[in-house]
Amino acid sequence: QMEPLPLRPRLVREVPLPQAPLVAVIAQVRFSPILTIGQPHASDVVAEFQERLRSTYPHLSVDQTHHITMTGPSHPHVGHSQIWRLADSSNHRPEWRVSLAQDFVSIETRQYDSRSDFLSRLQAVIEAVATCFSPSESTRFGLRYIDRLVGTAQHEIANLVKPEVLGMLASNDNVLKELRSSIVDSLMHTHFLAPNDDTVMARWGVLPPNTTYDPNVLEPVEERAWVLDMDMSTTRPHSFSGSSLVSTAKTFAECLYWLFRQMVTDDFLRHHGGAL
Repeated sequence: QMEPLPLRPRLVREVPLPQAPLVAVIAQVRFSPILTIGQPHASDVVAEFQERLRSTYPHLSVDQTHHITMTGPSHPHVGHSQIWRLADSSNHRPEWRVSLAQDFVSIETRQYDSRSDFLSRLQAVIEAVATCFSPSESTRFGLRYIDRLVGTAQHEIANLVKPEVLGMLASNDNVLKELRSSIVDSLMHTHFLAPNDDTVMARWGVLPPNTTYDPNVLEPVEERAWVLDMDMSTTRPHSFSGSSLVSTAKTFAECLYWLFRQMVTDDFLRHHGGAL
């Protein structure tokens, strides 16, 4: 059996989509645990981090997480830690949010404007962590883009996404047409080998109304939808610096955009306001 070959992404001219169907873009950096970040009374430690980002993300909230560790055959220990959230709005759905825990920092948006804007914000967050907490290196970096098509776009899916990707949903065969009309949900999971032994986990397909497979980032909607979810990650250690990690993020973004363009048609770009 042939071993898989890594993807060979090429630079593709980015076509801005004024009506982009992106519902979430997330970058996460993991590092060895810094226990003071996650303690219930760590507000003094986190204050400098907040101050560095407060002008952009002025709203602070705190989530408490619980974890169980076994200290013996029948001696579970329940631990607690904090996740500090900084957001641009106090609404239940801010457009931008930064999350800091004892072993990761992330930035996510529901209002993606451009790659350069996202990378600039990511760099500011990473530099704030580096200055305040001095992690020696990152242990994992991931970048994730989630698109969701609903309404007119979902009904015109056969024109917007390449048939090789759609599979049965794109077939004109009469037998498959009968089967297609009975599909409740249909998700494809694909693991791509990326350059440098990095990985891309991709998931795409149909979700029925009021359904999600990841409630943390993909809120359910009241209608049938088609989703494309791509998550690229590396577990190679990186120097914990803004320039190093943002360079990786830029490479990942270019790879994921190239992969996205292999899967969609030019009509997809036009449908969402792209100028070709």
